[in-house]
Amino acid sequence: MPTVDVVTPRVQQARRMASRPATAPTSTDASQDVGQAPVASASEQNFAGEEVNARPFSRPAEALEVVPGLMVTQHSGEGKANQYFLRGFNLDHGTDLAISVDGMPVNMRTHGHGQGYADLNFLIPELIGSVNVRKGPYFADEGDFSSVGSVHVGLIDTIQKSMALATVGSFGYRRALGVTSTKAGDGNLLIAGEANTYNGPWDNPDKLRKLNAVVRYTEGTAANGFSLTGMAYSNRWNSTDQIPLRAITSGLVGRYGALDPTDGGNSDRFSLSGRWAQTDRNGSSKINFYAIKSSLDLYNNFTFFLDNSNLGDQFHQRDDRVLAGVNASHTFNHAVAGLPMQTEIGIQSRYDDIKVALSKTYQRQFWEGTRNDKVKEGSVGLFVQNTVYWSDWMRTTLGYRGDFYTTNVNSLLRPANSGNATASIGSPKLSVVFGPFAKTELFLNAGEGFHSNDARGVTIRESSSNDGSLVDASPFLVKTRGAEVGIRTRLIPGLDSSVSLFLLDSASEILFVGDAGDTEPSRPSRRYGVEWTNHYKPVSWLQIDGDLAITHARFRGDNSAQAAAYAELAGYPEAQIGNAPGNYIPGAPNMIASVGIRLGEKTGWFGALRYRYFGPRPLTEDGAFVSPATGLLNGQVGYRFDNGWRIQLDAFNLTDSKSDQITYAYGSLLKTDALYTQCRFGAPPPPAAVCQTGVMDRVLHPVEPFAVRLTVAGQF
Repeated sequence: MPTVDVVTPRVQQARRMASRPATAPTSTDASQDVGQAPVASASEQNFAGEEVNARPFSRPAEALEVVPGLMVTQHSGEGKANQYFLRGFNLDHGTDLAISVDGMPVNMRTHGHGQGYADLNFLIPELIGSVNVRKGPYFADEGDFSSVGSVHVGLIDTIQKSMALATVGSFGYRRALGVTSTKAGDGNLLIAGEANTYNGPWDNPDKLRKLNAVVRYTEGTAANGFSLTGMAYSNRWNSTDQIPLRAITSGLVGRYGALDPTDGGNSDRFSLSGRWAQTDRNGSSKINFYAIKSSLDLYNNFTFFLDNSNLGDQFHQRDDRVLAGVNASHTFNHAVAGLPMQTEIGIQSRYDDIKVALSKTYQRQFWEGTRNDKVKEGSVGLFVQNTVYWSDWMRTTLGYRGDFYTTNVNSLLRPANSGNATASIGSPKLSVVFGPFAKTELFLNAGEGFHSNDARGVTIRESSSNDGSLVDASPFLVKTRGAEVGIRTRLIPGLDSSVSLFLLDSASEILFVGDAGDTEPSRPSRRYGVEWTNHYKPVSWLQIDGDLAITHARFRGDNSAQAAAYAELAGYPEAQIGNAPGNYIPGAPNMIASVGIRLGEKTGWFGALRYRYFGPRPLTEDGAFVSPATGLLNGQVGYRFDNGWRIQLDAFNLTDSKSDQITYAYGSLLKTDALYTQCRFGAPPPPAAVCQTGVMDRVLHPVEPFAVRLTVAGQF
């Protein structure tokens, strides 16, 4: 007797969801509608590459500002990784924001410049096919660095016609891009190349020189097919780093001046990645792999003459690594007690072979080594998550993730800091979705996550300073806990609106400071807030979107060490201000907002305006220094011809704002400071703690002035 396959609406929904990747497809046609992919939280979003590229942005990583509540900025040369702010976190160059491109992790662990360093300058925005956004530690298939959020960028497989693009703009901006694809056997071969130069408005020109190349072969689709992608990237630049406000107000340098014109760097990246997927009515399987060779040489001077009153404080960070990984998962469609469900099991592995060094330099010339290490770091993550469709209006996803890390650190300058370490951590996850009711869904999410710390900080025993004092080691893995409740509705035709309330706690942690080669303690923290996201498309030629994120961020507990440090600085207000005890988290934004409007069809005139607001942020724990708010208005106008050609004018900082791109507050010394003279020539000099702290000041990197870029693009 033949079996009968009874297909209920819930079973159909389960099968449809099983046919979709758990994250953004690593290979997709740019025209694919990813906006309707099912989500597990109100803050999860899916964007097509066409949506991303319709916004005016000035640097590749700003393409990620399609993520509601995410601010992407820069405090140094255009070849350096950007800085990211999300949900009340100053994520530095990527810590706690996991970014992947074509299934490859962008975040670098145990990196020369900072844990989680995520450099997206190799990304060609026109090749973005999809962006999947998740926030919070609620997803079992998300691992290291993903506690605040994760962003998965998928690439296009092919284009209908070959494309060439040329852009010229203010301050020496030049960019050329070519993309072509052709049938090759049973699949498609895509080739892209990019060249970019830029000086910027700086008195010491950036002299950016960037080259990018991509070769990609694909067969089938993201759900049934495979791809193989090779990338190559090289960049050289000078950088104008942040400078103290007093250097500008005193006339020592202009707003766009540099205190150390030899700062800058170079970076290279080569990668090979691939993925395979197969889907049928019973489930789906996915495998992806990657191998990456990357290097970075970075020269910075943030404190000027604080540590060395003669040669200055420039330092060189070197990172040279090979990393590789394989991820695999399988999703089963099945039923238990008549309830349709999906169960996904997976494994994620990664291995980094790293050479990392920190040294003191003068005008990029070595004069003393601080750290020089060879690090081998590997990890394996196992996860399982089960989704049950209890009814047509309720589903739950219960997941668990276990991660194991191991490392070997060979410290070449201080053998006492060599060693081996292992760590493991478990992370439960839960999501509940009610609806849809009247095109509205309610989401409840909770879970635990983690991020890894720099392996050098895990095995450290002696300070990298010349005194060789003992220091505390870092925990290898740091736990986070979060929860979220949200609602998402499409009740109003053309409007996709969501509201999320979230909470995220970070455990006490000790972080490795790449700029100093030592560890630095911080307290537990708590952040809670609300996000409101809106996308409105009432007609085909008009789209309006607006996002608002408000966050309360504070340290928890007391900092007795800070109180003692504050007391040591008594009598010297220029060093003491800003060092009092407090619970503010430096750099944590309390508000990020954006609003944009786009006009136009696929041919004819089109235009866009976008305003992004970066709210004030406490810069010290006591709140004595606060950054100014920054509001930037960018615009775009152009014309698309029927034959595929396009002419486009982008304008940035339309109001010519003189605000800060990014702001800090810390101590430094300039030769024009009275404290510099006292510390070097005073008889007697001030206390050592005062001279080691320097003059506390707001330290800023200014917003680039009004600029325009003209693009001409053609299809052949």
